[in-house]
Amino acid sequence: MVWDLGLAMRKKEEFESERLMNFEFWQRVRATRLFARKLGLNEASLVSEIALRGDEDLLDLAAEQTSRSKDDITMIYGQCLGEAREQLIAERGDPTPNRLG
Repeated sequence: MVWDLGLAMRKKEEFESERLMNFEFWQRVRATRLFARKLGLNEASLVSEIALRGDEDLLDLAAEQTSRSKDDITMIYGQCLGEAREQLIAERGDPTPNRLG
């Protein structure tokens, strides 16, 4: 039996891609929850919009619902993304792919 380096690398790529996408999803959910709390919006309602909207549309919706400027909303969301990333890294570890070698 021969060890297939190409197959091993494809499996690693699939595993790492899935792990990173999972982390990004949970970061977005957590950031949206934090964001909703800071703006006084309904968390469940705003999080459910993740499935229907991209980030820009989500920020437009929040700006509309709070009557705040888009720049203000964007700044707050950026802070929430950073905070969510820190929390997830503390809970689950750094999502940076593990290097071979």
